Amino acid sequence: MDAITDAKKAYRLLERAIATRSARQRVRQTLATRPPHPSGRFRIAVYFADTDVNIYQIRQWYRPLQAIADRHPVVVLSRSPRGAEALLDDAELPVAYVPRIDELEAFLAAQDIRVVLYVNQNTRNFQMFRYGRRWHVFINHGESDKVYMASNQYKAYDYAMIAGDAARDRLAEALWDYDVDARTLQIGRPQADHFAGTVPYEPDDRTVVLYAPTWEGDRASMAYGSVASHGVALVERLLATGRHRVIYRPHPRTGVMEDAYGAASRRIVSMIEAANAADPTAQHVFDDGPEIGWQLVAADVAIMDVSAMIYDRLATGRPLMVTRPASDEAAIDRTGYLSDCEWLDAHTVADIDDEIERVRVDDGATARLRRWSTRYFGDTAPGAATARFEAAIEWLMDTWERQRERQDAAS
Repeated sequence: MDAITDAKKAYRLLERAIATRSARQRVRQTLATRPPHPSGRFRIAVYFADTDVNIYQIRQWYRPLQAIADRHPVVVLSRSPRGAEALLDDAELPVAYVPRIDELEAFLAAQDIRVVLYVNQNTRNFQMFRYGRRWHVFINHGESDKVYMASNQYKAYDYAMIAGDAARDRLAEALWDYDVDARTLQIGRPQADHFAGTVPYEPDDRTVVLYAPTWEGDRASMAYGSVASHGVALVERLLATGRHRVIYRPHPRTGVMEDAYGAASRRIVSMIEAANAADPTAQHVFDDGPEIGWQLVAADVAIMDVSAMIYDRLATGRPLMVTRPASDEAAIDRTGYLSDCEWLDAHTVADIDDEIERVRVDDGATARLRRWSTRYFGDTAPGAATARFEAAIEWLMDTWERQRERQDAAS
């Protein structure tokens, strides 16, 4: 059995190596047809060392970054060929493909990068930290109560942009000798100002349920995924009622670590396809597209795992249920929203239609959601978070100028 497992791992590694080599060739060919980036143009860089599997982490920042690009031009520094290919295909922000350190250094020497933004904790971020005379700022890819959100890695950055009071208190409690007030900037969730899009179905009297589970995780403490424990039975029941429309949006990494988890997700997709074939008016949706936003505002009720998706939904103030992890080892913050949320246990999935109706009409649950939304994100009025994000960028630029003037005066 171990030999079979080792063979599968070796085959996957070979597949990835071939895919990476092919992507590298395609990216070089694509860039060869384009003019080089003008020298001295960019002032803000988003450092992205990941492959396409984590492209969702930067995609959610496209629109907020586009909003500031006229005043402070933004470029993405991509270190992975597969990541660069996905970024180039998206064509939302300028991309500099700099896989080698000498290429990265040459690009930095030709530009006026004053702020470097990071959307994740990739270990290769450390390679970028060596470059001084610019601010290194962690902006993350979502707000949540995962243990990841209070990592000691925050100390590696000059500053971190955080959502609100909940994030501030989380960091203050978890990190020793970290001046959270001096090194964090509260911005809310600027992505929420762009939650929009055309729904891929004709609205009717069906109750729309968004089921957006996370992946299986790579360790016991992060095993929040519900596809295998809740998902198949949950979706099967909702498809059978005739009163619900399911939007199934699995995490992009679903099945990366566990074949059984991926198989459960594929079964859900097959059930959705079969239900739509049997009743074309049902218009259930399997959603794996790059856009995230319309799903959060279109759903009457959302069912989510412990993940950042919870908090994006929380920002809308609309009904939400959270799946309780099947693993007792999954770390859960019992002090924040998860201490007061609507939990969905695996054994109650058989009654999911009743549970959905209960939370949909519960005014008390809605009021609690709104209170927690304020704690996590502050002012959620349209445009408020965008204004705070833009103000944070301007503050970083101003402090960069003052720091340079002090250094110039001292030299």
